Amino acid sequence: MASAAFQQAETPRGLQTFAGDDDRRRLTGAAVKAVLRLVDAWGGSNAEGAALLGVSESTWDRMKAGTWEGTLSQDQLTRASALIGLFKGLHLLFADDMADRWPKLANKAPVFDRLSPVQAMIAGGIPRMLETRQYIDALRGGL
Repeated sequence: MASAAFQQAETPRGLQTFAGDDDRRRLTGAAVKAVLRLVDAWGGSNAEGAALLGVSESTWDRMKAGTWEGTLSQDQLTRASALIGLFKGLHLLFADDMADRWPKLANKAPVFDRLSPVQAMIAGGIPRMLETRQYIDALRGGL
């Protein structure tokens, strides 16, 4: 009980942390649907989609089939949030075709080290996903 009181005291009202089970259950369906759609729009493989979301390929396959009944973890929801924000930022910055091609193109920016953003995000996990989102936000003047 003390930890719940600490979390409540330390977390400003309305700030989304993805820490609560109820929040994670409530957000999982929409997050999974959005990530499935954006990976498809980017031309990503099942292996890439699974790696980006931080799930196994068999879980990814069940998600695609609509038979997965799980709840995303706090880390997986953070990944989904970063990807959704990146997708939105790309579509604000570029025309649809380029916005959907950009994540799979090799990139010389230091954050990507000549990898595609998808490859860099898979290799670098959540920190690289957040950096990629910040990079796009900065390019479009959002920072």
